[in-house]
Amino acid sequence: MKLYIKNMVCDRCKRTVKSELDKIGIQFISVKIGEIDTEKVISSVQRSQLAAALKQCGFELIGESNNKLIEKLKKAILDVEHYSDEDLKISFSDYISMSVDHNFISLNKLFAEIEGITIEKYIIKRKIDRIKELLVYEDLNLDEIARKMHYSSTAALTNQFKQQTGLTPSHFKQLRFCKNIIPELN
Repeated sequence: MKLYIKNMVCDRCKRTVKSELDKIGIQFISVKIGEIDTEKVISSVQRSQLAAALKQCGFELIGESNNKLIEKLKKAILDVEHYSDEDLKISFSDYISMSVDHNFISLNKLFAEIEGITIEKYIIKRKIDRIKELLVYEDLNLDEIARKMHYSSTAALTNQFKQQTGLTPSHFKQLRFCKNIIPELN
């Protein structure tokens, strides 16, 4: 079960949240900034205890409806990123608003509070990660990747990739292949 928390900003915050989870006896798989993944659904009593404990530490447990909203938002982004080879006929923000059935501005505000970045920056990060996967594991050229990832041109993809990684897509791919050639030392 995923739970979302406002005001987490660093590793110290994660340690504090882990400590509170241990005190209450909630078993968790992971704790990331803004997010807890529990092993099983927590009871309403545990949820109340956690909310109170987190509040004392300066954090806020996000309501269940907002949890579902964030999950729907991430799924909508993932769907376009991985499964849609068609060009979007509307803007990405309109697509997200329609998919989640919520106002984009309020979604962006909620997302930024929970995740610590805007939806736009999250999408860019996800797109760059997906492009890296496509460069390494797929036999696609840059034009095909640009179309698949909904870029207006190969130049736009290359510019954004270089901005985010410091490398051109071609250089990234070359580094990947060079790494495979060098034998690992034991």
